[in-house]
Amino acid sequence: MNIPHTIPMRAEVNIPDTWDLNQLYQTVDAWEEDLKRLETLSEKAQEFKGRIAESREQLLSLLGFLDEVGMLSESVGQYAFLRHAGDGSDNENEKLKGKAMYILTGLSAAMSFIEPEILAIDDQVLDVWLEEKEFDPYRVSVQKMRRFKDHILSAELEEVLALQSEVGGKAQATFSALTNVDLDFGYIKTDKGNVPLTQSTYGLLLQNPETSIRKKAYLQFYRTFEAHRYTLASLYETSIKQDMFRSKVRRYKSSRERALFPDNVDPVVYDSLISSVHDALPALHDYYAMRREQLEVKKLYHWDVYTPVVQDLTVEHTYEEAVEVITRALEPLGSEYVNTLKRGLLQDRWVDRYENKGKRSGAFSSGSYKAPPYILMNYHEDVLRDVFTLAHEGGHSMHSHYSAAHNPFSSYDYTIFEAEVASTFNEQLLAHYLVHTSDDPKLKKYIIGKQLDDTVATLYRQTMFAEFEHIIHELAEKGEPVTIELLRSEYRKLLELYFGREVTLHELSDLEGLRIPHFYRAFYVYKYATGISAAMALSERVLHGGDTEREDYLSFLRSGGSSYPIDSLRKAGVDMSTPAPVASALRKFKDLLEQFNALKV
Repeated sequence: MNIPHTIPMRAEVNIPDTWDLNQLYQTVDAWEEDLKRLETLSEKAQEFKGRIAESREQLLSLLGFLDEVGMLSESVGQYAFLRHAGDGSDNENEKLKGKAMYILTGLSAAMSFIEPEILAIDDQVLDVWLEEKEFDPYRVSVQKMRRFKDHILSAELEEVLALQSEVGGKAQATFSALTNVDLDFGYIKTDKGNVPLTQSTYGLLLQNPETSIRKKAYLQFYRTFEAHRYTLASLYETSIKQDMFRSKVRRYKSSRERALFPDNVDPVVYDSLISSVHDALPALHDYYAMRREQLEVKKLYHWDVYTPVVQDLTVEHTYEEAVEVITRALEPLGSEYVNTLKRGLLQDRWVDRYENKGKRSGAFSSGSYKAPPYILMNYHEDVLRDVFTLAHEGGHSMHSHYSAAHNPFSSYDYTIFEAEVASTFNEQLLAHYLVHTSDDPKLKKYIIGKQLDDTVATLYRQTMFAEFEHIIHELAEKGEPVTIELLRSEYRKLLELYFGREVTLHELSDLEGLRIPHFYRAFYVYKYATGISAAMALSERVLHGGDTEREDYLSFLRSGGSSYPIDSLRKAGVDMSTPAPVASALRKFKDLLEQFNALKV
């Protein structure tokens, strides 16, 4: 695989290969003007203080004002966030991010009285008002707000919490700066020269067919983390303490309950996921046994579990070719979906395509109401997995596109629980297309192997992460000090449970628990596991169904935040409140493993 030997500076990247942020703001000066407008709106918000419950007209006026503030805040925050993601080493981008955070924090504090005042309106009075047609754009958001009534504090305390929010996010911001900008992982010598070891190239190097290169990259990477282990542990402990603070102040029983409450997800769903995956661990251990046999090694080490088991297969796609393959695979979703996505990926510059110095690692899609859903990639033409990543992020972006087009601002934003369905759904269709349109048994085996790898990464691995988060938070909430020793020992127990006897762990392996950025958004990762389970079920439904099944799925994408995730997915055709979808996905994993072993290449 061709890993770049030098990483270009941001200014050296071709403009067409970057996202077009002019669709948000033409200039930084224009952004600054909106930032000042937000300050003005912060002052205007005080005009509503103490008066929201006076009349239906006053509440209606406030809700319209909230839309104005919300859309402006979203645009201002989005622009600063994307600039920083594109190059976090640029001092100007750092300033923009800091300015936005400062103003948005102040705005949040200035408006902190609003929810308590809305929730203080007599329920019977509010019910009558919400039935009126003028409240149609706001009905869903207000009804969702009412669920939080027992967890909203006085206006004064809400203001204090709002002012504290910027400091509360510093652990995550510091972790990102440390791991994406400050840490120097050095270079890895390969037969094609020295390759810079970064957060992005690390994953690629672990896919290298040469064991010695995988091992060196792994050890060099984790020794860098080991040298900063106390700092990293302290940052994570700070994040956990912040979770505990927020849950206690808002009268939740635990950090997990607080995290699941907005989606109206019963903790039983979380526990059921872990239980179902534990029951299916023998199939996972069989998968690692297959890996050891395919790689023809006596011992399978932690650095061996990510390289493709089908070696000597070169599949290259330019970015443009990747878009063509993806859109052909997604044809079961109809021409409107396909044509919109194709324009976004190619002509409309939704995507920041390639790696540059200071750019955030990995990939994401970030949508907003008034601008395109932007995609960050670090695309490599000879990595088939990156084609899947682009399809994945395209799924997020189309979800954002449909949600914004079919809902009022106050209820367009869908949950992460639903988001991971739309993205993984696209990957399922892409895998199906590649397997069923290829005559090459080696490519078929590669794709099925990738499906196995992805199920391990998304269903098994994310469940392991979710279990770790739950264990550490429970221990912390019982008064256990969150030390580096505790983090490493608990993480190693889970590594041993999930990998089983087939994988040989290194003494540094448990440092992996210190490098997962999603841990700074507590109880987030379980949604990847539920998402792939729902996506598997819905993709099968669309592939083997007709117009009704396709329309059910597209209606789900259009629904935005108009329903709670369990309800919207149930209408699409899958009931995530039961263990059935997860159990079905785990059975499919076992079937794929049998198909893989049956293919003789």
